[in-house]
Amino acid sequence: MPVIEAVDLRKSYGSLKAVDGVSIAVRAGRAILFSGPQRRETTTIKMLIGLIKPMGGRVRIDGLDVRVEPVKAKSRIGYVPMRRTLYDRLTAREFLGFVADIFRLGRQERAVRIDSLLERFELTGDADQMLGGFSRGMRQKVTIAAALLHDPKAIFLDEPTVGLDPKSARTLKDLLRGSCDRGAAVFMSTHILEVAETMADRVGIIQKGQMRFQGTVAELREYEHGPESASLEELFLLLTETGNAVAGQPAAGSGGRGRPGSRERS
Repeated sequence: MPVIEAVDLRKSYGSLKAVDGVSIAVRAGRAILFSGPQRRETTTIKMLIGLIKPMGGRVRIDGLDVRVEPVKAKSRIGYVPMRRTLYDRLTAREFLGFVADIFRLGRQERAVRIDSLLERFELTGDADQMLGGFSRGMRQKVTIAAALLHDPKAIFLDEPTVGLDPKSARTLKDLLRGSCDRGAAVFMSTHILEVAETMADRVGIIQKGQMRFQGTVAELREYEHGPESASLEELFLLLTETGNAVAGQPAAGSGGRGRPGSRERS
């Protein structure tokens, strides 16, 4: 059973079909990069985590319907939003303690996890400073630490590498891989494809509200007849600019036609 599952998601704003019949399945231990040229990814993520109500379709997180059991489902979610909002009058340690309270982590467990994440992101020396004085990159690291603090089963990240230096981006990659090794599923949206290519093992591409492709980079390269040296960015541009039909592993309800013999979805 997928940890993250969406079937026939739909959302319109007036005449604009922001998300038009998108289906997604991400299993435990998998990380999928989700991208597209029209910034529909944020809307999709917000429907997946229950911040926006879809006009159609359903979402399950770790087997829980987000609309039927929202609190239980959200307790299994870690979320890094594109627009980060922190409490400037709290210290980094106080903020992470607040998040630990929300997820009801025990005193000893929270202390160990908070100290570990602060150390991994080289924030230990600033842990007792007010967040209002933190740089953009430091605030981003605190946001990521808060999302991972309770060891969630489903991790959603919207442009997570913005503001991160290369070392911190590598730390994020290692943390996400560790989460996957423990059975989590990762759903990441970003337009910095050369960075994300090293963090995800599968790709989902959305265009004009519809899923164009789900599968591995190798499968995308095969479908587009791209050279083995082609980067994910080059393959992404080739797919979104040529107007090809839905490719790779489209999930049910994606509105396209897949290739015969396509392999298992994420």
